[in-house]
Amino acid sequence: MFLPHLALRSLANRLLTTLLTVLSIALSVGLLVGVENVRTGMRESFSNTVSGTDLIVGSRGGTIQIMLYSVFGMGSPVANISHETWRKYDEHPAVAWTIPYALGDSHRGFRVIGTNGSFYEHYRYRGGQPITLIEGRTAHGVFDLVLGAEVAARLNYELGDRIAVTHGMSAVGFMNHDDMPFEVVGILDRTFTPVDRAIYVTLEGISAIHLGWESGAPPMPGQEVLAEDVLAMDEVPVSQITSFFLGAESRALTLQLQREISTHEEEPLTAVIPGVALSEMWRGIGYAEDGLRVISGFVVLVGILGMLVSIYTSLEARRREMAILRALGAGPKKIVSLLVLEAGLLSSVGALLGVGLVYAGIIGLQPWLEGRFGLLIPIQPPDGVQLAYVGAVVVLGLAAGLVPAAKAYRTALHDGLSLRI
Repeated sequence: MFLPHLALRSLANRLLTTLLTVLSIALSVGLLVGVENVRTGMRESFSNTVSGTDLIVGSRGGTIQIMLYSVFGMGSPVANISHETWRKYDEHPAVAWTIPYALGDSHRGFRVIGTNGSFYEHYRYRGGQPITLIEGRTAHGVFDLVLGAEVAARLNYELGDRIAVTHGMSAVGFMNHDDMPFEVVGILDRTFTPVDRAIYVTLEGISAIHLGWESGAPPMPGQEVLAEDVLAMDEVPVSQITSFFLGAESRALTLQLQREISTHEEEPLTAVIPGVALSEMWRGIGYAEDGLRVISGFVVLVGILGMLVSIYTSLEARRREMAILRALGAGPKKIVSLLVLEAGLLSSVGALLGVGLVYAGIIGLQPWLEGRFGLLIPIQPPDGVQLAYVGAVVVLGLAAGLVPAAKAYRTALHDGLSLRI
């Protein structure tokens, strides 16, 4: 007796029930594998936000906090770094380059970052890719401004538009620097990183709009510094920045520089190795990932239990079928093998279909996810963890098939041939 053929014919005879059972398993497996793909994609997207930077230096504070406000544009710094301190390390013999960041202002909810030409030259993301402009040029004048790709797309700004910066981070500005507007001179190409959601000006531009704000409040009427006054200056003084990215002359010098910066006597500083800080951050949110896995695992169990209930309840309708098979010479072991094989086929097809649905979804949604959330989910073959999940589902399906098989094993021949009233 050819069991696989018989199992397929039996499942085809109950086509609707078979399709619903396979679909429930496919959806549960798809959720489990999909969560794993999204988790991997999130890690890679975060890790690829900045590349080739050896240290990120900020005022004394937590390493994750410095990473969040410097790289991901989240949160606010507790203090600034003096311009002299940054220049000291910019000219340090062990330092190849630095990228200064001056934060604290915004425009319609998007962060405004003061930096210099080193940002356009040395900033790297996703495996060492440089940032590029799709229009215009880099900012080098006091009131020059470069837009991230998402800012330009959402706000419909073009080259030549004039923009007033808001003091502080607020979607609705109440303290705007209207007297010193910036002019859009360039638009960055998409990077699918937080770079797209920021606006870039010069350090001198950030300092210029805050002239007279030394007390933290706007200057009194009649004491304002006008744009023409700034343009007439030989050099706009820059007193402080928020943080700076640092590239060492060699990787071997990174730990030495980190120790030297963290023990800087004139000013309390913290030097962060990006990879180490990211690992620390992932450890902190690992509980959320574990929670998603547990939920997905329970969904898979529900799908397997649904299959078990389907096969078990169908035994009552299949009493005569089982009895006929017994009468034709199929022993109890053959009946058990048939039911276990049916369960294995259902779980295997459901698992494979679930994986297929996940990858079809990734292919279809990848451009939208990149453009909308900056989340790159790579299309790559299932890794060992995902294959282990699929294997576990198939094994659970086979194990679940033993329950109705045990009932069929105990059913006598005359029970199936007798009529029940």
